[in-house]
Amino acid sequence: MRDTYLSSVRLRRELPEGSYLRRLGPVRYLMEGGVLDFDRPVTFLVGENGTGKSTLLEGIAVACGFNPEGGTRNFNFSTRATHSVLGEYLTPARKRYPRDGFFLRAESFYNVATNIDDMDEEPSFSPRLIDSYGGVSLHSQSHGESFLALVQNRFGGEGLYLLDEPEAALSPSRLLTLMGEMDQLVKADSQFIVATHSPILMAFPRARIYELSEEGVRAVEYRETEHYQLTKRFLDDPERMLRYLLEEEI
Repeated sequence: MRDTYLSSVRLRRELPEGSYLRRLGPVRYLMEGGVLDFDRPVTFLVGENGTGKSTLLEGIAVACGFNPEGGTRNFNFSTRATHSVLGEYLTPARKRYPRDGFFLRAESFYNVATNIDDMDEEPSFSPRLIDSYGGVSLHSQSHGESFLALVQNRFGGEGLYLLDEPEAALSPSRLLTLMGEMDQLVKADSQFIVATHSPILMAFPRARIYELSEEGVRAVEYRETEHYQLTKRFLDDPERMLRYLLEEEI
């Protein structure tokens, strides 16, 4: 296995006193000298809502030169400056540089699609940008269709791809399609770092899984994740789980 593009991330200097970022478990982990190693082609960041998955992934993306709202390193649009300053305090360690890259986040995907359309409306002798995304405006497709069209047409291999909760746009069957695309891209010398809640996606073979919590960060196996265990308990006996939750006969 070849070296990954992004091998690790650490904190380069102390965050300001009073910063809300200091309250996040993964940030405190880094402040205490912890290092996040990305030694496998696929790494998942998992954990409860509010533990800092998206904030950490966004910080990593910014530290690697991506637009905080998403896109390639060449995207520089900004609709509203809501991103954190974490990326300014992170030091990414690289063993080599990717040919391709993309930061894909569900919450601002609409803005990325709009920016592509806007750039194609400007006079240019260059090929249309949308041709690299399948040739059809991402706005004219469903959220899930446009998400997959981007992965299937724009991700070219030999790349570093950061995905923030891609399951938000995809049905279970389309998540399996995404896993197949990821597998082909990994075989084409790509690296993925993915923040997710999806127990389907987490099952990707030989992936590194970091569980983020108020206590910090720890590496876990797939079946150790709360997402797997809770989903399995529910699917094994949904009636029992619903009786417990709803306190009524089902």
